[in-house]
Amino acid sequence: MFARCAAAAAAGIIASPALSGSAPPPLNPIEVAAGRAIYQQACASCHGARGEGAPNWQELNAQGEMPAPPHDADGHTWKHADAMLYRMVREGWRDPFNKTQHLSMPAFAQQLSEEQTRQVIIYLKTLWTPEQRQFQWQETLARGAFPPAGNETRSTAVHGAGKAEKPQ
Repeated sequence: MFARCAAAAAAGIIASPALSGSAPPPLNPIEVAAGRAIYQQACASCHGARGEGAPNWQELNAQGEMPAPPHDADGHTWKHADAMLYRMVREGWRDPFNKTQHLSMPAFAQQLSEEQTRQVIIYLKTLWTPEQRQFQWQETLARGAFPPAGNETRSTAVHGAGKAEKPQ
């Protein structure tokens, strides 16, 4: 059991409170490569080929919406736990600064599988500094990892802790 949990943690799929003082797990190169390909097809048109974000991403555009932010070290993606990033990709996101009710980031649950969603997030981690990866790992441990494969939840609990609910 421990070996399976350790392997899953190394893949970036689950987190354990016992790992709270640890460095982020190494990223699986196969998942990184898959995530890079998915990113180029599904994300780069808005977030930039290298994760640099849309031009003037910090200012409201003509529609009163915030443009797509960067996912690289200049952005803020690294400040969110895996569970939050997963939810944003799957369910979409409306920036609270937007003047419209439009989702700034569309939901990708119909376009990407659960595995592809995890892979694209794992790829994003390659765009961050070691310090940002460490911060993001600590956020993931504190606020939630990816939901277990095949068991999507809307919980921000770390796998194995807290109560999770299935989406309606």
